[in-house]
Parts: sequence; C-alpha cells; structure tokens
Amino acid sequence: MSFLAAIAIGFREIFSHKFRSFLSMLGVVLGVSSLIATMALTRGIEEGMHIFMQQLGGLELVKVVPNEPSSLMLEFANLSPGLTLRDAHSLRNSATLISHISPEITHTVSAACSDAGNSERRKARGILPDHFVIGIHGLAAGRWLVDLDIERGARCAVIGHTVANQLWPGTPAADIIGRTILLDQTPFEVVGVLPLYEQEEDTRARQLGKKPRARRWDPFRQKNEAVLIPFSTMFHEFRSGAFPENSMDSLKLDALTVRIGNLDHFRAALGQIRSVLDLSHRGVDDYDLETREDWFDRIESSVRATRLSGGLISAISLIVGGIGIMNIMLASISERIREFGIRLAVGARPRDIFRQILVESMLISLLGGLLGVGASLGLIEILKMISPTENIPVLTTGSILFSVAFALASGLLSGLYPASKAAHLDPITALRYD
Repeated sequence: MSFLAAIAIGFREIFSHKFRSFLSMLGVVLGVSSLIATMALTRGIEEGMHIFMQQLGGLELVKVVPNEPSSLMLEFANLSPGLTLRDAHSLRNSATLISHISPEITHTVSAACSDAGNSERRKARGILPDHFVIGIHGLAAGRWLVDLDIERGARCAVIGHTVANQLWPGTPAADIIGRTILLDQTPFEVVGVLPLYEQEEDTRARQLGKKPRARRWDPFRQKNEAVLIPFSTMFHEFRSGAFPENSMDSLKLDALTVRIGNLDHFRAALGQIRSVLDLSHRGVDDYDLETREDWFDRIESSVRATRLSGGLISAISLIVGGIGIMNIMLASISERIREFGIRLAVGARPRDIFRQILVESMLISLLGGLLGVGASLGLIEILKMISPTENIPVLTTGSILFSVAFALASGLLSGLYPASKAAHLDPITALRYD
C-alpha cells in the first residue's frame, strides 16, 4: 500500500467518525494552543524586557561611582585622588573595549524660564557629548550638546520632557528651542528637548485618554527631569567658585558613565576599567562599578522559569491528548478487526496495516495541531487584552512549527501500540470475528 493511499484511507476513516475523531483531537488542540500561547507570552516578556533595558541605556551602560574604601584600604585612602576627570582621560586612552565615556558632576539649581516665571528645583548635570550615546537618548526637538559647546564653555542646555512641560506648560518642544532657562539666575539657551520616556502601559493609557497610574518608582525619572549642560560650563559657573583650589581635571566627579563597545567582551571590559582605575587610584578601592547584569539575569531567570513551567503544563496536555488518540485508535481497531483480516487474507502485509494505523494516528494529531494553532490565535488575543502592554504576547513562526511538530510526535508515539496490535492480528481469527 502506498503512503498516499494510506493518507486517503486515514482521512476517510476520520471523516466517517467526525465526533469521535474530534474528541480524540481535543487534547491535542488544547495542548498545542496552550503551548503556542505560553511561548508567545514569554517571547513578549523577553521583548518588553529588552526594550525597557534599551530605554535605560542597555546592558552596555556601566556607571563608575565614588565609594567608601574597604577596611583594608581605609588608612591609605588619602593616597587616592578620588574619581576625577583624569580617570576619564585614562580610561579613554587605555581601556580599548570602551566605546564612549562621559564624566558627570551635578549641582542642584533653581531652574526658571525667563518668559513665563515658572520655576522648579532641579539637579543640573554637567556632561560630555558621549552621555547621549551612552544613555541611548532621543530628541523631541533641537540638538544634543557637542564638543564645541564643551570647548567654549557655552551656556546652553538640553532639558527633559518633564522640565520643559513644567516650565512651559502645553508648549510644543520645537517652540521651546532657543528660549532661555535660568539656572540660579544664570541664563542658558535651550538647544534640545528630550522626548517623554515612559512605560508602554502608560503610553497606551495616554493614547486612550486615561491618566497613567502613579508609580512608586519611575525608572525614567532621571531622563524626564534632566537638565544637561556642558561639563566645562558646570565647572566654571557652579563649581570653580565653591572649590577655588580645584582645577577642572582634579575636580571630584559624582559619576563616570561608560559604554561597553561589545557585550561579548563585557567581562574583559570591566577588567580593563578596574585595572586603569586601580592604577590611577594607587590601589585604593574607593570606587564601585554599577552594572545591570544582576538585574538582567534575574529577569532572564524569571522568563526561563515561566517558559519551563508553561511548557511542562502544555506538554502534559499533549501527552493526555496522545493517550486519547491511543484509546480512540484501539477502539477503531476493535471495530475494524474483520476489515484487517480481509486485507491480510488478500495479500496485505502486516507492515501495511501498521503503516495505515500509524498514518491515521498522525493525521488526527496533525489536524488537532492545526486546530490548536487556530485556537491559539484567539487565546493570544485574549492575553493581549489582559496582559500589561509592555509584555504583549508575540507570536512567532518558530513557536507554531515547534508546537505542531510536538503534536505530530505525540501522535506518532500514541499510534505505535495500536498499530503494532493491528499488524499482529491473526488473519483466520480476524475473519471469524463478528
């Protein structure tokens, strides 16, 4: 018997017992749909996590911050100059695995607009142009700070969306460019406005005209409330008078942010940073490296656990579906014993009977898998309505193919025993069966 003939007979048998066949497919349908939905949900969580991490600067962002030296180095603390601009120069020259670097000094100022009279207390930050690349900043209007601004000590500023909205309520970002902001009564020209950074859930609520819910912790607060000015301008306008003995190179920094050029060399890059800083700090460990690696690993572990638990539940559903197919095939064999006896008597080989039952079992699982794909589309739409918008399920071709293949494997395994039983029937006994 040819393979195509076995398929044709299998379809005929399935459609001649539609309700029974559907019941045997039901377990496979539920298993495939739940497996696809689980994979789509975990994929959505992964993509939401990666987008969120990119908005915060990504895993490539590493921050060097001052820290209390360890007890072993406490008596040698005076030997270290601390975290200074010289460290930035040393890292730029020696740490080849770093692509961008920006020192940072901060100063709390009274930020006011010169034309509307609104004012806010904000923390202004003196930065270098690399800061915008390191933090993966966007622009709503205007431009970023450039090297010429640093060289001239220009009085210009890039402000966050929240600052712009508080100082000039309802004014489009493009209309704010060129206006003057007063930082402790010192005029600065606004040359850039950052876009609003928020979670996808808040974006969706805003689009629907709803008020975003209040959060205890806003990961984008620093970006939205940013007041960024050239590093040299920050020193000359707000720091040199307070610390007249300091030069700009020896001024202690509040932070030093760097961007790793390639994540494949992440560990090696951290090693380079530590080597350079240990040398410039004379071995005193009065600094710390802040990375997002632990945070990212915890999220990845949660996603893997979710995928594994959901996959196991779906696999159990498919196994139950396979058992259902086996039961139906055994019942079908009991009804068709005389048919198989006639086939064996007229020349059919046991392997032809074995193939026939196995093909029917796999056809049932295939049709159940295809119905499960259709059911998963509806299930995913339901999940989209109840899931947080930053974790919307993402359906992939790979998940569909994997789930259908798993269903076919379940059908193959569940059909082996019934096929073997039918193939080993005694023709004489089968012909006498009534």
